Amino acid sequence: MKNILFIHQSAELYGSDKTLLLLLKNLDKNKFKPIVLLPFDGPLKEALENENIEVVIAPVLKLYRKLFTPKNLIGFFKDIKTAFKIVNELHKKYQFTLIYSNTLAVLLGIMFAWKNNIKHLWHVHEIIEKPSLFKKAFVGLLSLKSNTHIVYNSQATKVFWELNKSIINKGVVIWNGIEIYTPESSTSELFDIRKNLFLAQPNEIILALVGRISRWKGQMILLDAFNNLVQKNENIKLVFVGAPPPNQEKFQEDLEDRISSFNLNDKVLIIPFQNEIHKIWQAIDIAVVPSTEPEPFGMVAIEAMLAHKPIVGSNHGGLTEIIENNATGFLVTPNSVQDLVIALEKLIQNELLRKEMGEKGYLRVTTAFSVEQYVDSFEKFFEKI
Repeated sequence: MKNILFIHQSAELYGSDKTLLLLLKNLDKNKFKPIVLLPFDGPLKEALENENIEVVIAPVLKLYRKLFTPKNLIGFFKDIKTAFKIVNELHKKYQFTLIYSNTLAVLLGIMFAWKNNIKHLWHVHEIIEKPSLFKKAFVGLLSLKSNTHIVYNSQATKVFWELNKSIINKGVVIWNGIEIYTPESSTSELFDIRKNLFLAQPNEIILALVGRISRWKGQMILLDAFNNLVQKNENIKLVFVGAPPPNQEKFQEDLEDRISSFNLNDKVLIIPFQNEIHKIWQAIDIAVVPSTEPEPFGMVAIEAMLAHKPIVGSNHGGLTEIIENNATGFLVTPNSVQDLVIALEKLIQNELLRKEMGEKGYLRVTTAFSVEQYVDSFEKFFEKI
């Protein structure tokens, strides 16, 4: 039995939160005992405890842009003392053979592993191009001898970070997985979602972007493309599903202003995240992932493909490993309104193409991104450590 301490930066249920939950739910508990450290209470904590997984709340020592002020640095050093006290007690009890840090934002794992000579694994979900100082800092942290192993969520993420020999020899790629079984919504349920949530007419084709509302997710560029498309296609509607990160509400306000300036308030809708997201995917017609910067992976693409939906996505980052161009969807030039318009027009005008690409996408997800493959890859990796 290997006791592993899993440290994560959040207690929400978004991308990296979901992948951690999926791994721990399905991990062989006869071989591995997971203990999870989270910074606060939240839906992830509840979900883990429902699986009888022990969760401890403690500072995880996050690196963030506003850390380097006198007040925040003082708080950070106080958190180090608090966190080490809690993890020391856990280590006395469980004698961890490995510390797993989920996302680069978490610093507690590498610090405690270095001090106590414990093997450390960093599960990297990020591509961080700016600020360059942060990128250099993370390259340095990944290079440390005490960081003994790295798992990347895509080949794109691996290539981005492997900038020196001390990193190259540590890393492997394990694609994120997804639970293949998704309950099928009834025709009446989907009709109700389209009518009452999307406020759509029966004949309207629904385009959807699901994800945080932020500059790099591509809401603005998709809106510009939609404004072009709607001039020739009156039977289309655009739905943004998501919310801005805390203290970044200004971008959504700008998005709403732009929608109004185009006179598209009856054609474009912003709705908050939905708990039963699979029903949203099943109710839409075309998924769009127009990220302006490289997605490290692109979990929303997999979720859409699982619902048999065609995808138009940006041709960079992890999306290039998920979407098969001209088969499961279209890969378009990042930040190109014209390319988005051309690809979306093909799908809007061709119902048969939407169906064929959706079926091919579902087949790809079930063969390449199953939870069994995801968990099995990690278990084999843990056994070698």
